[in-house]
Amino acid sequence: VQLQASGGGLVQAGGSLRLSCAASGRTFGTYNMGWFRQAAGKEREFVAAISRSAGTTRYGDSVKGRFTISRDNGKNTVYLQMNSLKPEDTAVYYCAAGIGIVVRTDTRGYDYWGQGTLVTVSS
Repeated sequence: VQLQASGGGLVQAGGSLRLSCAASGRTFGTYNMGWFRQAAGKEREFVAAISRSAGTTRYGDSVKGRFTISRDNGKNTVYLQMNSLKPEDTAVYYCAAGIGIVVRTDTRGYDYWGQGTLVTVSS
Protein backbone atom coordinates (compact mmCIF):
# COMPACT_ATOMS: atom_id res chain seq x y z
CA VAL A 1 0.00 0.00 0.00
CA GLN A 2 1.18 3.54 -0.73
CA LEU A 3 0.32 6.37 1.65
CA GLN A 4 0.10 10.08 0.89
CA ALA A 5 -0.26 12.49 3.80
CA SER A 6 -1.52 16.04 3.35
CA GLY A 7 -3.03 18.93 5.26
CA GLY A 8 -0.04 20.27 7.12
CA GLY A 9 0.75 23.95 7.33
CA LEU A 10 1.34 26.93 9.57
CA VAL A 11 -1.21 27.67 12.29
CA GLN A 12 -1.29 29.83 15.39
CA ALA A 13 -1.40 28.32 18.84
CA GLY A 14 -4.95 27.41 19.77
CA GLY A 15 -5.90 26.77 16.18
CA SER A 16 -6.89 23.61 14.34
CA LEU A 17 -5.76 21.53 11.39
CA ARG A 18 -6.99 18.33 9.82
CA LEU A 19 -4.49 15.97 8.30
CA SER A 20 -5.47 13.39 5.72
CA CYS A 21 -3.70 10.27 4.57
CA ALA A 22 -4.88 8.68 1.35
CA ALA A 23 -3.99 5.06 0.65
CA SER A 24 -3.70 3.31 -2.67
CA GLY A 25 -5.10 -0.13 -3.38
CA ARG A 26 -8.21 -2.03 -2.43
CA THR A 27 -7.02 -3.42 0.89
CA PHE A 28 -7.12 -0.27 3.02
CA GLY A 29 -9.72 -1.79 5.29
CA THR A 30 -7.36 -4.61 6.27
CA TYR A 31 -4.83 -2.26 7.89
CA ASN A 32 -4.66 -0.68 11.28
CA MET A 33 -3.66 2.95 10.73
CA GLY A 34 -1.49 5.22 12.80
CA TRP A 35 -0.15 8.74 12.97
CA PHE A 36 3.32 9.52 14.30
CA ARG A 37 5.27 12.74 14.46
CA GLN A 38 8.89 13.71 14.56
CA ALA A 39 10.14 17.07 15.75
CA ALA A 40 13.58 18.35 14.78
CA GLY A 41 16.25 16.53 16.72
CA LYS A 42 13.82 14.16 18.41
CA GLU A 43 12.72 10.57 17.96
CA ARG A 44 9.53 9.66 16.15
CA GLU A 45 6.61 9.81 18.57
CA PHE A 46 3.28 7.99 18.56
CA VAL A 47 0.27 10.28 18.12
CA ALA A 48 -2.81 8.18 17.40
CA ALA A 49 -3.97 4.89 15.93
CA ILE A 50 -7.21 3.33 14.76
CA SER A 51 -8.22 -0.25 14.10
CA ARG A 52 -9.46 -1.65 10.79
CA SER A 53 -13.11 -1.16 11.61
CA ALA A 54 -12.55 2.02 13.65
CA GLY A 55 -13.77 0.21 16.73
CA THR A 56 -10.57 0.92 18.64
CA THR A 57 -8.59 4.13 18.89
CA ARG A 58 -5.48 4.93 20.87
CA TYR A 59 -3.78 8.24 21.60
CA GLY A 60 -0.48 9.47 22.88
CA ASP A 61 -0.67 11.15 26.27
CA SER A 62 0.37 14.52 24.89
CA VAL A 63 -2.56 14.71 22.45
CA LYS A 64 -5.41 13.08 24.37
CA GLY A 65 -8.48 15.28 24.41
CA ARG A 66 -7.16 17.50 21.62
CA PHE A 67 -6.66 15.19 18.63
CA THR A 68 -9.11 12.77 17.04
CA ILE A 69 -8.29 10.02 14.59
CA SER A 70 -10.90 8.68 12.19
CA ARG A 71 -11.07 6.75 8.94
CA ASP A 72 -13.29 6.33 5.93
CA ASN A 73 -12.68 2.91 4.41
CA GLY A 74 -14.84 3.78 1.42
CA LYS A 75 -12.45 6.62 0.59
CA ASN A 76 -9.26 4.78 1.63
CA THR A 77 -8.42 7.69 3.91
CA VAL A 78 -7.48 8.21 7.54
CA TYR A 79 -7.77 11.60 9.21
CA LEU A 80 -6.24 13.36 12.17
CA GLN A 81 -8.24 16.28 13.51
CA MET A 82 -5.98 18.45 15.62
CA ASN A 83 -7.50 21.07 17.90
CA SER A 84 -6.06 23.42 20.52
CA LEU A 85 -2.68 23.19 18.85
CA LYS A 86 0.41 24.09 20.82
CA PRO A 87 3.89 25.11 19.66
CA GLU A 88 5.17 21.75 20.95
CA ASP A 89 2.95 20.03 18.37
CA THR A 90 5.28 21.35 15.66
CA ALA A 91 6.65 18.35 13.78
CA VAL A 92 6.54 16.35 10.60
CA TYR A 93 3.50 14.10 10.82
CA TYR A 94 3.59 10.63 9.26
CA CYS A 95 0.80 8.20 8.61
CA ALA A 96 1.46 4.49 8.71
CA ALA A 97 -0.32 1.21 7.99
CA GLY A 98 0.05 -1.98 9.99
CA ILE A 99 -0.99 -5.53 9.11
CA GLY A 100 -0.83 -6.90 12.64
CA ILE A 101 -3.81 -7.85 14.74
CA VAL A 102 -3.12 -5.47 17.62
CA VAL A 103 -3.37 -1.70 17.28
CA ARG A 104 0.20 -0.74 18.08
CA THR A 105 1.66 2.47 19.47
CA ASP A 106 5.27 1.79 18.45
CA THR A 107 6.84 2.27 15.05
CA ARG A 108 7.69 -1.44 14.77
CA GLY A 109 3.99 -2.20 14.59
CA TYR A 110 3.65 -0.53 11.18
CA ASP A 111 4.73 -1.86 7.82
CA TYR A 112 4.11 1.02 5.44
CA TRP A 113 4.82 4.72 5.86
CA GLY A 114 3.82 7.88 4.07
CA GLN A 115 6.19 10.72 3.25
CA GLY A 116 5.14 13.09 6.04
CA THR A 117 3.52 16.50 6.19
CA LEU A 118 4.90 19.43 8.16
CA VAL A 119 2.82 21.08 10.88
CA THR A 120 4.14 24.31 12.35
CA VAL A 121 2.40 25.93 15.30
CA SER A 122 3.42 29.50 16.07
CA SER A 123 3.14 31.01 19.55
